[in-house]
Amino acid sequence: MFNPTWRRALAAGALAFASSSAFAEHWALSGDVGVHDPSVIREGSHWYTFSTGEGLQVLQGDATGRQWTRVPRIFLTSPSWWRTYVPNHRNNDVWAPDVHQYNGKVWLYYSISTFGSNTSAIGLVSASRIGDGRWTDHGLVLRTTSANDYNAIDPHLVVDATGEPWLAFGSFWSGLKIVRLNKSTMKPTGGHVSIAKRSGGIEAPAITYANGWYHLFASIDKCCAGVNSTYKIIHGRSRSITGPYLDRNGRSLLSGGGTVLDAGNARWKGPGGQDVGDGVLARHAYDAQDNGAPKLLISDLKWTADGWPTY
Repeated sequence: MFNPTWRRALAAGALAFASSSAFAEHWALSGDVGVHDPSVIREGSHWYTFSTGEGLQVLQGDATGRQWTRVPRIFLTSPSWWRTYVPNHRNNDVWAPDVHQYNGKVWLYYSISTFGSNTSAIGLVSASRIGDGRWTDHGLVLRTTSANDYNAIDPHLVVDATGEPWLAFGSFWSGLKIVRLNKSTMKPTGGHVSIAKRSGGIEAPAITYANGWYHLFASIDKCCAGVNSTYKIIHGRSRSITGPYLDRNGRSLLSGGGTVLDAGNARWKGPGGQDVGDGVLARHAYDAQDNGAPKLLISDLKWTADGWPTY
């Protein structure tokens, strides 16, 4: 199931680590940066990006995080349990992975589904180190069917201020949810709580804790249409990980609120599918100078004097 060429590919070309102080505010990336729904992480002398695609796509970055190379995917074939929960799943297609280090391991959540359906599932694999390329399958984390009013995709692991793990997830339907995780199994314990919803759709939650606030980032509007995409990143914050999350105008993200952080520009259309961690915000956007190809963007995540995120 897992790709045996991982370890050989990742062992090549180790570089000395460069500190984040050397990075520009918006990183100048080169190499293979074709991604959708990226999740980035730094480990030792490399950066890694996990993204949507066949078998769960992986990029390896150099020590600066600026030069990227595609390396072997995680899954050579689809685990048999995927079809149990998503019978129409095809082509070993994996969506919106999320990678984090926690309690001495690397945890990689991902989702499987089909377009326009909420018959979906979130799965989990783990490794001692990404560079070792030895992943353990932990199977199903949670699922949804057409009987549910929410969608089990777009997972995001967040650790609260007390060190407890939570999983945010959701796309369209009744919006974004969060559920506490068992620290041993890294799977849900108890029921989920709604943290954001929007009549036009909202997805891809990502939460980080900074300066006494939990900051929720999400994607809204139209994705996946190349240069015609209107995707954008919004955010809100809360003193509690379960909300309520309010935008800069005091409007709740449960009532359609959300301050726009990134709506793109003349070149980069429809930014979204974001991830926060290691002091950066990563997302994909569609390159108007390259026929609308989705590509990786990374920026240093900064904070205003009154505690709001900015680039």
